[in-house]
Amino acid sequence: MTLDTTKLPRHVGIIMDGNRRWAKKQGLAAIGGHNYVVDQIIEPLIARCGELGISYLTLWAFSTENWNREKDEVNGLMQLFRRALMEKVPGFIKRGARLKMIGDLSKFSPDIQAGMQQAIEQSAHNDKITVTFAVNYGGRDEILRAIEKMIHNPVRSDLVGLRLQDQTLEQYLDTAGMPDPDLIIRTGGEQRLSGFLPWQAVYSEFYFTETLLPEFTPDKFDEAIEEYQRRQRRFGK
Repeated sequence: MTLDTTKLPRHVGIIMDGNRRWAKKQGLAAIGGHNYVVDQIIEPLIARCGELGISYLTLWAFSTENWNREKDEVNGLMQLFRRALMEKVPGFIKRGARLKMIGDLSKFSPDIQAGMQQAIEQSAHNDKITVTFAVNYGGRDEILRAIEKMIHNPVRSDLVGLRLQDQTLEQYLDTAGMPDPDLIIRTGGEQRLSGFLPWQAVYSEFYFTETLLPEFTPDKFDEAIEEYQRRQRRFGK
C-alpha cells in the first residue's frame, strides 16, 4: 500500500476498543486482551506513525467510566499501567517519543502518578513524535476541569464582563499546545466518540473499523490513513 506522504494527518487519535471481546474469543480473562495490546500492538503503531512522519498520536487507554468495570479487571489494569511504565515507556523514550498524559491523573495511586510524571519529564526534549495517553479521561470531565482552572486562575478571577472565546478555554484544556486531531480512529465496530476529545474533534475525520484493537496492526492503520487521504476536508467552507 502506497500512501501519499504529502497528505498525512498531523495528529491521529485512536479510541482503543475491542480488547475484552478479543480476549473472550481467545478463552482469556478480560485483562488478557489489554496485556496483548500493550505487548504487541501499541509499540508497532507508534513506530508506524514515526515512519510516516505523523507528529502526534493520542491513545485513549482508560476512560472516567472504566472505574465501573469488574474489580478484578480494574486492578489488573492498574498493574498493567505499572508494568508499562517500567517496561515499555523507556523504549518509547529511547526511540524519540515525547510522552504526555491527559485526563484526571489525581485519581490514580501515588506510585502510578509518579511513574507518569517521570515519563513526561524524561521525554520532554524528544521531538520525533508526541504520544499522548488519555487515562481517566472523559471529554465532559476535561471541559469541566478546564472551566474550574480558568475560574480559579488569579489572573482571571473576576470573569464578569469577560468575553469567552475558543482560545480562552483551549489554553486550559488537557490538550493545550497540541493541534486538534485530523483523524480519529475507533476500533471494535462501535460508531461513536463516547466522549473522546469532543471540543477538539469538531473538524476531525472519523474512521470506524470492525477490527478489534488486538488485531489492529500497522497494515490496518495504513488502511485508515488511505481512507483519510480520499476525503476532502473543507472545514465548513
